[in-house]
Amino acid sequence: MAMEVTQVLLNAQSIDGNVRKHAEESLKQFQEQNLPSFLLSLSGELANDEKPVDSRKLAGLILKNALDAKEQHRKLELVQRWLSLDNNAKGQIKACLLKTLASPVPDAWSTASQVIAKIAGIELPQRQWPELIGSLLSNIHQLPAHVKQATLETLGYLCEEVSPDVVDQDHVNKILTAVVQGMNASEGNNDVRLAATRALYNALGFAQANFSNDMERDYIMRVVCEATLCPETKIRQAAYECLVSISSTYYEKLAPYIQDIFNITAKAVREDEEPVALQAIEFWSSICDEEIDILEEYGGDFTGDSDIPCFYFIKQALPALVPMLLETLLKQEEDQDQDEGAWNIAMAGGTCLGLVARTVGDDIVQLVMQFIEDNITKPDWRHREAATYAFGSILEGPSPEKLTPLVNVALNFMLTALTNDPNNHVKDTTAWTLGRIFEFLHGSTLDTPIITQANCQQIVTVLLQSMKDVANVAEKACGALYFLAQGYEDVTPSSPLTPYFQEIVQALLTVTHREDAGESRLRTAAYETLNEVVRCSTDETSPMVLQLVPVIMTELHNTLEGQKLSSDEREKQGELQGLLCGCLQVIIQKLGSSEPTKYVFMQYADQIMGLFLRVFACRSATVHEEAMLAIGALAYATGPDFAKYMPEFYKYLEMGLQNFEEYQVCAVTVGVVGDICRALEDKILPYCDGIMTQLLKDLSSNQLHRSVKPPIFSSFGDIALAIGENFEKYLIYAMPMLQSAAELSAHTAVADDEMTEYTNSLRNGILEAYSGILQGFKNSPKTQLLIPYAPHILQFLDSMYMEKDMDDVVMKTAIGVLGDLADTLGSNAGSLIQQSLSCKDFLNECLSSDDHMIKESAEWAKLAISRAISV
Repeated sequence: MAMEVTQVLLNAQSIDGNVRKHAEESLKQFQEQNLPSFLLSLSGELANDEKPVDSRKLAGLILKNALDAKEQHRKLELVQRWLSLDNNAKGQIKACLLKTLASPVPDAWSTASQVIAKIAGIELPQRQWPELIGSLLSNIHQLPAHVKQATLETLGYLCEEVSPDVVDQDHVNKILTAVVQGMNASEGNNDVRLAATRALYNALGFAQANFSNDMERDYIMRVVCEATLCPETKIRQAAYECLVSISSTYYEKLAPYIQDIFNITAKAVREDEEPVALQAIEFWSSICDEEIDILEEYGGDFTGDSDIPCFYFIKQALPALVPMLLETLLKQEEDQDQDEGAWNIAMAGGTCLGLVARTVGDDIVQLVMQFIEDNITKPDWRHREAATYAFGSILEGPSPEKLTPLVNVALNFMLTALTNDPNNHVKDTTAWTLGRIFEFLHGSTLDTPIITQANCQQIVTVLLQSMKDVANVAEKACGALYFLAQGYEDVTPSSPLTPYFQEIVQALLTVTHREDAGESRLRTAAYETLNEVVRCSTDETSPMVLQLVPVIMTELHNTLEGQKLSSDEREKQGELQGLLCGCLQVIIQKLGSSEPTKYVFMQYADQIMGLFLRVFACRSATVHEEAMLAIGALAYATGPDFAKYMPEFYKYLEMGLQNFEEYQVCAVTVGVVGDICRALEDKILPYCDGIMTQLLKDLSSNQLHRSVKPPIFSSFGDIALAIGENFEKYLIYAMPMLQSAAELSAHTAVADDEMTEYTNSLRNGILEAYSGILQGFKNSPKTQLLIPYAPHILQFLDSMYMEKDMDDVVMKTAIGVLGDLADTLGSNAGSLIQQSLSCKDFLNECLSSDDHMIKESAEWAKLAISRAISV
């Protein structure tokens, strides 16, 4: 086989489908029959300079895919598979790869460098391949230059794959030395300099110790700043990318360099090519992100000895930074509004300006107002658009007191511009800015309303008029209307929008039927706005919301009428179905929330459910997420009557629970199980075996995304609450799962915010399960079945209390479970609670909580415990 592997690899890239298929099958067969010799012959192919470039490239790619995969469970399999290979074979493969780094063919060594990094990612944490870094470093001094380039690239990939704690500091120092030397201006070869600069970007996470040492840090910063002045564009861009990364990783070390960085970034923003200028702006955006985080977390009260100092870099740079950013706003591109993914200097500058406003608040306003006044009426559209963009950008951050008087002056001007400005860009940005005004400066919490009886009609009229404009302007007008409606969410009994409700709904429906509604997210924006208008409407308009039901049903019905569709059309049809189901969900929630409207709405329930089932039926393998959510709302509204839909609906519920691939669908379906339990109560019993079997399968699968596990646990609680003591037969399966998850969550060394959040949601799911099970068995002769589990539940509560990292939600659920335990098990729990290490402290802490929900739960728990103990 090794002889013909070249030909097979070439055939696998053939334009002839049959040749290609045959070759792919041969490769698959070779891999299954003899993995070591398969991988060896690929590495041999890659290393052989006499072979064609195409076969070598594919050989490298197949090698890389044999070591890594996107899905976590597949990745773990591949890692295990590599580790269990014969050491001799692995040694030969690695030798071939290292040899390939010296190949004169860039495609070959570039692929090899990635494969080496993948292997390093597997072996270095296992303390294998200790000689790798040494042998790479000895390459650095080799000629020809491309060997040095290949080696630096490999070191960069290696730093990306491996976590810093598996490389000892001595090696880190040597890697950084090699990389920084490669970046130096004295390095004559630009390819080498570029590889070194990109490698430094990946290696920065390893440089903690080096950045704590003043001399080493000065040297690294000097070399990076010098590289931003290199004649080669790509090197300048890569150097700025390093600066952006340094700004977030080593914010607290930047003070000595910030003035120099300001000077070089300002020059780059004004004079350099766009890719470089964009990274220079990104540096300041990143500094804003750091300072916003610090100020939010510490509330801005820094004492002299505060651990995390805020250096107020943005505040100090304001007088020079803001004018620099304002200049960028005049560098718009002619067609930037049409292109969804557009990103240019003007957009980056406006985004950064918005972050600066959030960082410094009121201080930015005066600096920007002068620019707005100077430009807002100029004949050149670029000036008017830039002035409007500047105004829209600074609306989040400064106080309403500071902005309201300005907005009151500007509002009329903008409504006129939206109607009359001859330029599309200006209209687009004006509509966006109005949206920002309504988002941040309108709502029940603000003292002085911007929108009054006097101007409300004009605002609505102008927005509805703009919804007939070109697609991108119409989309922004929908967005502005969305925030306008949202601001009246809590207004009762009558909303200022009530008189225009019919007109607004009609206008939005018209937009959804525009020929160009598929452009620039227009149709989606119109439906999202319609949903918000319905959600925030008052009882007065419910007769009109009711009239909307048959309209949306007809629209949904039309998407189901069977014409043969191309896959592109099918995707569009699926999107539209999603929007319509989403719209029905909001309508169902609105009408279902008050008895009189619910009663009238029920006449449509059968037809609506029929439509949802048809939506499922036309998606053979997958379940539609939006339809599932809408069914959850319908179950909640129809209550016990939902039972009649279960025989038809159950198979789709099961399909959703089995959908590991689209885990969001699975998570939504788990949520709907809870809705149905609350609606049907013990009428769900006939379906519980199937549901519980599937949920238990989901939990024991390593293919399901971890975010679905917490809601599965909490649905155990929903099921137990619904079926009470009938949950008995599931206890032997559910309880051990809950126990092992509880142990796992109690001993998670919390590495980062994301993990903390996940651990809290997992604990909350487990506690909700315990709570539902305890309440479900209350007053039943079978409560004694739960007694054996009580010590473990208490131990879980103890360990969480000791860890001291519960958030408020978990705390409220946890104290509730303590009460449930006492309430359901009485004296059987009383003695255990008395022996507990921390129950008393936990209870007292909750009783004195500022959060009234926690306090209320704790008072109830205290009562239940004292009853249990006194028995």
